[in-house]
Amino acid sequence: MPDFPTLAKLADDLESGRTTSRKLVEACIARIADPAGEGQRTFIHVDKDAALAAADAMDGLRKAKAAPSRYAGIPVSIKDLFDIRGQVTRAGSRALDDSSPAEQDAATVARLRKAGFVVIGRTNMTEFAYSGIGINPHYGTPKGAWNRAEGHVPGGSSSGAAVSVLDGMAHGALGTDTGGSCRIPAAYNGIVGYKPTQARVPLDGSVPLSFSLDSIGPLARSVSCCAILDAVLANEPIVALKPRPVKGMRLAVPTTIALDDLDKDVAETFERALKSLADHGAIIERIEMAEFHDIGPMNAKGGFAASESYAWHRYLLTSKGDVYDPRVSVRILRGEAQSAADYIDLLNERRSLIARVNARIAPYDALVLPTTANTPPKIADLADDKAFTTQNLRALRNCTLINMIDGCAISLPAHREGEIPVGLMLAGAGGSDRRIFELAAGMEAVIRV
Repeated sequence: MPDFPTLAKLADDLESGRTTSRKLVEACIARIADPAGEGQRTFIHVDKDAALAAADAMDGLRKAKAAPSRYAGIPVSIKDLFDIRGQVTRAGSRALDDSSPAEQDAATVARLRKAGFVVIGRTNMTEFAYSGIGINPHYGTPKGAWNRAEGHVPGGSSSGAAVSVLDGMAHGALGTDTGGSCRIPAAYNGIVGYKPTQARVPLDGSVPLSFSLDSIGPLARSVSCCAILDAVLANEPIVALKPRPVKGMRLAVPTTIALDDLDKDVAETFERALKSLADHGAIIERIEMAEFHDIGPMNAKGGFAASESYAWHRYLLTSKGDVYDPRVSVRILRGEAQSAADYIDLLNERRSLIARVNARIAPYDALVLPTTANTPPKIADLADDKAFTTQNLRALRNCTLINMIDGCAISLPAHREGEIPVGLMLAGAGGSDRRIFELAAGMEAVIRV
């Protein structure tokens, strides 16, 4: 990954006068506009004038010692799933082209603005957030970090969010995670992505995929960057992160499903990271998680994503179904076949699943597992629907385990410089967000050695 600064470094530079918000925004806009870069496929809309006006306002407030936060003036990108006042929310689709502009910001966008972050633009995504790969037939697919000459997927659905951070077109990104859409693109691009406990961050003003599973989280360049943005999104105080010592960490590696059918590079990188953690004193135990076997049957009819997205899309599909990406509409339509009884069964089964998993993992500080089973596939190899489905499921599988237990999780880059990106996921029960951040901060510099 190019050596772009962290939020802490940018805040120091702004405070000392070494840079200004206008300079930061102008640099991001220049990278977006670079015809040799991925900007045209990464952003769906950039409001240059509004971003520069906001930057000037933050510079003025800082000069008057009235900046709303230490991070005021730093440009961030917003996934096209969120309302921004005065703009049309298309959710990566053409089916919403004639929608009215939003009358107010989504709750999370408003919180970022309140802290002084500058909205640089709306990022590309999988249509309606319905895949883990990141391909979009309407706006193009931004190339991910690995081997740009070949063109590998960026991961999804927050595809543009990850590439905007990777290429310095923004210094943090707002994404969503229903089955891994903050963590998968982070893993595929060598950055950090966070899925919070769902209830901590409000969903208001975002187009839903599954209101039971949707979680709103950040993508950024370090654990600390994600913790800062997560605090803003959750409307919590920004507290300095205290990394936990690796020595004595109690980590559980689930051997059920999570280690099945891994790409060779994923398996080798993951085992190397575990060895490094053990060498530094972490206590690592491999455990069976029989509860994970329940998740496949629970999702056999499409699960929450199909039933809940169908409820939102059913009228739009009637009028504009021909505009949808067929790979998306066919998955939404699986919800049509679910009955009310099916849905109630699903709710009850999930409640039981969460209780049983939480009891099993209670003795440990966190679960540790590969973020994805695969490394980022080549875009050209996914033209075939069968290949797309296979790789999409392999991308989503491990992350989905955590969404189904209503947990929180972070993906950290585990590969070494020059190797294909591989993410290591650290996960905990719902409500253990702070502990996961502290553990991740402690192991961030260890697992890539």
